[in-house]
Amino acid sequence: MSKDLRIEKIDYSIENLSMTLNNWKNFDDYKYLLQYPTVYIVNDEMKEDSFSVYVGETADIKTRTKQHLGVDTKLNKKYWNEFYHSQTSSMYVIGHKYFNKSLTLDIENRLMQYLSSVDSVKSIFNSRTNQQNEYYTSDKLDEIFSEIWNKLHKKNKELFPIERMVRDSAIFKASPFHKLTPEQISAKEEIIDKIKIALHEEDESQLIMVEGEAGSGKTVLMSTLFYELKKYDFDEFADPLNVYLLVNHDEHITIYQQIALKLGLTNKKNSIIKKPTSFILNNEPSNKADIVIVDEAHLLLTQGKMSYKGEGHLKDLLERAKVVVAVFDKKQILSREQVWEFDTLDKLITSAREKDNHIKLKNQLRINSGIETINWIRTIIDKQIVNPIPIDSKGYEIKIFDSPNDLQNKIRNKATKTDSGISRMIATFDWKYNGTKKPENKPYWDVVIGDWSMPWNKQIKAEKGEKDLPWVERENTINEVGSTYTIQGLDLNYAGLIIGPSVKYRNGKIIFDKNSSENKKAIQNRKLSDDTLQNFAEELLKNELNVLMTRGVNGLYIYAVDDELREALKNAAKG
Repeated sequence: MSKDLRIEKIDYSIENLSMTLNNWKNFDDYKYLLQYPTVYIVNDEMKEDSFSVYVGETADIKTRTKQHLGVDTKLNKKYWNEFYHSQTSSMYVIGHKYFNKSLTLDIENRLMQYLSSVDSVKSIFNSRTNQQNEYYTSDKLDEIFSEIWNKLHKKNKELFPIERMVRDSAIFKASPFHKLTPEQISAKEEIIDKIKIALHEEDESQLIMVEGEAGSGKTVLMSTLFYELKKYDFDEFADPLNVYLLVNHDEHITIYQQIALKLGLTNKKNSIIKKPTSFILNNEPSNKADIVIVDEAHLLLTQGKMSYKGEGHLKDLLERAKVVVAVFDKKQILSREQVWEFDTLDKLITSAREKDNHIKLKNQLRINSGIETINWIRTIIDKQIVNPIPIDSKGYEIKIFDSPNDLQNKIRNKATKTDSGISRMIATFDWKYNGTKKPENKPYWDVVIGDWSMPWNKQIKAEKGEKDLPWVERENTINEVGSTYTIQGLDLNYAGLIIGPSVKYRNGKIIFDKNSSENKKAIQNRKLSDDTLQNFAEELLKNELNVLMTRGVNGLYIYAVDDELREALKNAAKG
């Protein structure tokens, strides 16, 4: 299809424009650039390997470029002035035989998604998301886009890295430019409608609950919702909406902050991406935010802890926001401080349903498998039964290993391949770890099984230039084992899971042994509001296994420490 694609790079100036466009008329396929719709990328290398980018589409590249270089520079649009005056700015113009309005909008949208995920791109500009429904050439989108990106990569490897590397990044996976599923679109529109009604009627402290299991697309939905609420002006309101995005997870904070900075939604001095405790301590109930979106709301604290002295994050957030959108999965509650006592969570869900403020996502989007594999995983977690491992209709791999060393070698091998590079070892929290001090006589806390060991839980120092990357993307994390607290909310191409001694197999069923766990947040008693003590270890250890078994996009490789569980899994693999 390469003869149908034309990409030309020009210096970005009004003086160069007319001459260049006249030269294009000598091309045999000039009409793809001058008569068809085109997509364009204006870029400026501000300093070495640091780009500012604008992505657009147009039916007339000459007129649109003159507008940007003329009118837009005079309308106090800072980035157009910077492009205009820079000596290093240029523009890529992309034409294709199949381009029509809908396809160019989809290509523009996907370029925004890719470029906002590139580490060297520090700022990216555009005025909208452009997701299109089905149209005549929509079935060719993936093929045409890959061809475009690969050709751009040949022209500039820093601005356009290898496609697989972009798609593996955590920023890409949380991007607000993903093409939403019909279920996600319906949920997003419903949430926005409910927000408008609540704000218009001044019905404050409204709670909208969005429920979905691991891999159901919650993060992408919240990212897109946040972007649209921040980016667009709504006619119903005189002033821009005051919107915050909160998440109680270090990895996610970093990812969302990078997205918001690149898209110009916030700045480092006044971030609207925060942890719940930080937001609560810095915002008074007397000055409510319009909207607070809480991703991974199952990580909210339900009792005081360290710097947080309140009775519960959600209670305090509702006092400080007119509308709270909380996305959660109660099967991912991992800590006693996150447990909802006295069926409080069920009461909140019931109340939200009664107010028509409860939305449930049912599709599984992370695991690239047939329903038979999803059912097998859910049966292990929910029913604690090990059924025969099915032959997956989509090629999803589940493999059982006899030793941790064999599992490690397999994951290392996967990590060296371009199509499965983000593959890592993870484990249940069954080995000692202290984040504030090192163990005696050795450099790291280790996962130790017999004479095999690996460093444990984000201890290896990040390589230069990788400090701000999530754990899964750091190259040297192939040399350590991640825990639930490292990997929750993220995914891996292939997950190498060590099921530690806290998960056993007895009398035909999986059981959870809190005495073999080192996860103090899960196994210690919780003091309830009536001063009684209660233990939630079995529920929390089950949730820990749930988080770990749902990380692999294309495959799940397992070694079980418990002999009986390992044998049960090996027998299950025989069919």
